[in-house]
Amino acid sequence: MNDNTSDLAWHPYEPDELHAPGDSLLETLEALEMSQSKLAARTGLTLKHINQIVKGNAAITPATAIAFERATGMPSAFWNTLEADYQDHKVRTEELAALSDQAGWLDRMPVKALRTRGHVTATKSDPGRLLQEVLAFFGVGSLEAWESAWDQPAAAFLQSGAYSIDAAAVAAWLRLGELAAEDVAKEVAFEPFDRAVLRAALPKLRAMSLKSPDEFFPELVATCASAGVCFVVVRDIEGTRASGASRFISPTRAVVQLSNRGKRNDKFWFALFHELGHLLLHGKKETFMQFENTKAGGTGAQAQIEQEANDFAGRLLIPAEAEHDLMAIQTPADAVALAKRLGIAPAIVAGRYQRETNNWRFGQGQLFETYEISD
Repeated sequence: MNDNTSDLAWHPYEPDELHAPGDSLLETLEALEMSQSKLAARTGLTLKHINQIVKGNAAITPATAIAFERATGMPSAFWNTLEADYQDHKVRTEELAALSDQAGWLDRMPVKALRTRGHVTATKSDPGRLLQEVLAFFGVGSLEAWESAWDQPAAAFLQSGAYSIDAAAVAAWLRLGELAAEDVAKEVAFEPFDRAVLRAALPKLRAMSLKSPDEFFPELVATCASAGVCFVVVRDIEGTRASGASRFISPTRAVVQLSNRGKRNDKFWFALFHELGHLLLHGKKETFMQFENTKAGGTGAQAQIEQEANDFAGRLLIPAEAEHDLMAIQTPADAVALAKRLGIAPAIVAGRYQRETNNWRFGQGQLFETYEISD
């Protein structure tokens, strides 16, 4: 099972104060008992230029670093690193002040969830740094970049449900899926995405519903990887009610992401095959999301696409020729017998029977299993 909770987000070391490279230059000159005028003569720079570097009013360029190396014996890499670190720290410090003025943006973000999962550490009392960490989590360089990379795509899902869906929470959940997929890729060998291979693997995946999560999960991940699909489970974030998502993160690799909401085994398998249906039936340019207890994807073409994925999952788990037997079920024992004949978990039959008949008490406490699968 995927577990990225211990692999916390990387945060660069940022000292509270970083001295200008000129301070180190002055210390070096004092150690060498060399005057600024003598350094100027040896490097071909003007005394004024040397003095500006010492005072932090001029930068050390790569050419200057080479001249300092020859005049002081300290390697150019030393001077270049000092200057690069100083400029990086300077820009970050200036950005902190600017971002602090935009702290209201953080009210939109699921900061509590990201902190709980170890992706941010700063508090709201330090809004500039917290905002920097949230941007780093999303892998974007600015608020404007976040809007185009995450907010606009996530906002498209707002029309998908009967209740309000938090676009920022959706974006964060999808980003967690990307990070989880990166972790899986470190441990699992992936083949390029191949629809034919994925379709051929469906019977094997379907039969895994008879096993426990500890048994099937590694096999499920490996089987999907052989078809170029990275399978991850990421706990839902409050505000999304997401049950699954699928998208291509590159031309040769797809990600199927489930939340395991409800932890019921029949919902897990239906959500899995729903998302695999998108990969087999639909294009590579869109992100497909399924929300629990909502209408299938809103209206129009989107609704049709979601219904196609629903139909794909339903027919794969319970073929059309078995629907008569499904509707003839009277007892949980009948459901178990049909499930055995189909080679699937009894909960899948019971769950489908519940939906077809609106008999939501059928099989409760007898046929359904709880899956404790989380990121």
